[in-house]
Amino acid sequence: MFGFGPATRIYVATGATDMRKSFNGLYGLVRDTLGCDPESGHVFLFANARKNRLKLLVYDGSGLWICAKKLDGGCFRWPGKDTTAEKIVLSHEELALLLGGIDLNQTRRRKWYRKPLADEPCKLRIPA
Repeated sequence: MFGFGPATRIYVATGATDMRKSFNGLYGLVRDTLGCDPESGHVFLFANARKNRLKLLVYDGSGLWICAKKLDGGCFRWPGKDTTAEKIVLSHEELALLLGGIDLNQTRRRKWYRKPLADEPCKLRIPA
């Protein structure tokens, strides 16, 4: 697997996504539903309604990557069940826990210094 730099944000779409969507479909979801720039280099995660499949979309500067995972059994404990937000932001550590099968709702974040995130980190770029 490839790594992400510390400036890379990880956005999770909280609702169910049609896993038949590919590059253009997920690109449109990021742009229209999440309100982010798909070519920002940030990571976008999507899951189906049963939460046993996920897709990750990221732009690496030369093109889009889609990584997919289908669980043989069980389901991901998708964050954001009790929120009405379209997207939530995960840390790199939380992404590793999520992909490793840990329920993020049952974990607790300890007091730790982190630089505050900008209010609107994924604004769309408007071409000049």
